[in-house]
Amino acid sequence: MVDVSTFRNAMAMLGGAVSVITTDGEAGRFGFTASAVCSVTDSPPTLLVCMNRSSHSNEHFKRNGAICINILCGNHHELSGAFANRALTMDERFAVTDWTTLQSGAPVMLEALANFDCRIAQVHEVGSHSIFYCEVQTIRQSGADEGLVYFNRAYHRLCEASKAC
Repeated sequence: MVDVSTFRNAMAMLGGAVSVITTDGEAGRFGFTASAVCSVTDSPPTLLVCMNRSSHSNEHFKRNGAICINILCGNHHELSGAFANRALTMDERFAVTDWTTLQSGAPVMLEALANFDCRIAQVHEVGSHSIFYCEVQTIRQSGADEGLVYFNRAYHRLCEASKAC
């Protein structure tokens, strides 16, 4: 069996886009920062999001069944930090930027690079995490051209090679 520390150190070399994942509904409004998001299929358009099962928000996401994947722009490292900060209340986290809603009712970040408004179609429990399979209902794109990635335990701005970040 591979040592957990060795696994985590190697996974730090796998860069990923940074997103704020949100929900709202009868269980309340919640959000967290994630880099464990990826495409599953385009027919029907489906994404997966991984969330630690020990997270206080986990059961609330399951109960609401609505989820929005808000992909962060290159200048959103502080916003990412706010949604990862357990010392902040959900109201304090959501006060950092402006929101709207689309079809699912989950909070949609207005300044995001892109938003995937979804319904949770399935949940699988694997080890320490829940894997949410999210069927995309609506997509909103901002036109911004700079993303935020997390690589080697640090934030990096990502832009086209022809542009300076």
